[in-house]
Amino acid sequence: MTDSTKDNARDNLVLFPKTLDYYQIQLTRMLETERYGEAKSLLRFLLQCGGEAEKHHVEWETLLGWLEAAFPYAQDADFSDGGMDEEEEEDAEETLQRKLSDRSVQDADYIPRLLSKLREGEDPEQQMLSLGQLFYLEHPEIEPKIRAWLEESEHHPSVQFRALQLLNKLGAEGPVLLLREGETLSIDAEATPMKFEDFPPSIQNVLIRVRQASEVSDPTLAYFAEEMWKECVQAAYGTSIYQQMAEDDESSTDLWSAALHQFLMEKLHGLGGDESIRDQYGITDAMRFRYEQALRWLRQYAGDLQPGS
Repeated sequence: MTDSTKDNARDNLVLFPKTLDYYQIQLTRMLETERYGEAKSLLRFLLQCGGEAEKHHVEWETLLGWLEAAFPYAQDADFSDGGMDEEEEEDAEETLQRKLSDRSVQDADYIPRLLSKLREGEDPEQQMLSLGQLFYLEHPEIEPKIRAWLEESEHHPSVQFRALQLLNKLGAEGPVLLLREGETLSIDAEATPMKFEDFPPSIQNVLIRVRQASEVSDPTLAYFAEEMWKECVQAAYGTSIYQQMAEDDESSTDLWSAALHQFLMEKLHGLGGDESIRDQYGITDAMRFRYEQALRWLRQYAGDLQPGS
């Protein structure tokens, strides 16, 4: 694939309305954990994107300039691969936890203020930042406040998922109520996956299937597939759609892999016909309806279709 083709693919990424929020949240988490090299790489990536992303270009250019001036020796890292090895990541987390613990000891109101900011704010990026700090702290009010906050109003799916992870880390048990598109979901806190490898094999295998199918003809597609699939799984978590994704059935992996591949081909390359994709993933006539349902859900999630259309 040529550089110009890759650039065009990246430009088209902004057609996913919720992807911009996702990257904003990722950026906040990188800054929060002092992963400045990754943050600089992500900012450079975002500055290549058009559409809605252009509204944030001035803000991102300013932040990138500040990072380059303040941390000139923080080398760019591949944000898609985590950027740090396991030992470096553990060191960064230990440092962050120590700083936050010291701050909470010195300031008794620090944790209550974080909980208040979380409840009063509406910006997903700021909510993720507050949750990220609470992740390393202990206080008897955190669990009940987070439960009440989730139940009171609907929040960005990635933020909701992070809150569930926080409750799991705190040792919370039993059902947690949260709102999703006007529906109340009941999710067991202790069952929330803490990392992608904790999701059922059928969900993990979707990325393997797409990577294998595209590694020769379109290797860039696998990168976008990973970013979007992880976001989609979190957004669907606890819903009936997630149950379909997680089915211990090879055909479920095949149909979601095909739907994800087809959706990205439409977005990145404008290709609408799906016969070759269905053949590639072995989508039989018996699987066709479920495959089309999966593809429709992906389109609705990306904002291409209104629910019920």
